[in-house]
Amino acid sequence: MAPRIITLANQKGGVGKTTTAINLATALAAIGERVLIVDLDPQGNASTGLGINRTDRETSSYDLMVGEATVAQASIMTDVPRVAIVPSTLDLLGVEQTISQQPDRAFKLRNAFKALSELAIDGQGISYVIIDCPPSLNLLTVNALVAADAVLVPMQCEFFALEGLSQLLQTIEQIRTSLNPRLQIQGVVMTMFDRRNSLSEQVLNDVRTTMGNLVYDTVIPRNVRLSEAPSYGKPALLYDLKCAGSQAYLRLATEVIRRERQLNAA
Repeated sequence: MAPRIITLANQKGGVGKTTTAINLATALAAIGERVLIVDLDPQGNASTGLGINRTDRETSSYDLMVGEATVAQASIMTDVPRVAIVPSTLDLLGVEQTISQQPDRAFKLRNAFKALSELAIDGQGISYVIIDCPPSLNLLTVNALVAADAVLVPMQCEFFALEGLSQLLQTIEQIRTSLNPRLQIQGVVMTMFDRRNSLSEQVLNDVRTTMGNLVYDTVIPRNVRLSEAPSYGKPALLYDLKCAGSQAYLRLATEVIRRERQLNAA
């Protein structure tokens, strides 16, 4: 079967998007899936958070986007079993200028993914691709949405959580209408939830009222161990499996798989 491709997108920064990409991928791998992360953020935080030194990123997602490398050539195995990554470099800052005048500029990543079958982990094909986008609705994010089967939206449990969501949903609908009719919203995951803060509960209830069943049952708590883990080049599940954040991402992975099966059956 072809791997399922899930894009994590939100034009707002600081919503836990990269943390979710790293830990969701690790949690999926922990329950037996083979996962490729594609780091499309020029900051490269997903790559750093998985312990990939900048000196080791000889081939990157930039090369993938401009057609100078295949997925298999650009991928690096991480220290997490069954998880590989296409790392990011600052070269991505110039990718829009490089491809913006080309007629297939929105399809660069989808075209690169035609060779996904060449990539194997433990001798088998990958089952999930997780794409970490930059915090903007630029050409990189458009490419990620055009290449995806589904989009997962991380949202922070803070006052302005819903601000900008309508713009993101409008962009998703435009891409579904004109460029990628198979694109679906996998779900909205609420992050940085603090039970001691009544505002978090209020925001969660507001988002559930607005988005209904699209909001995952799993809520990612504000957790010190989640914040510490990237500085050690590890996902939280390797840094501290028993912490509340790690356990939440394991539950989220189970929920993602269940929703994927429902989407496939629909």
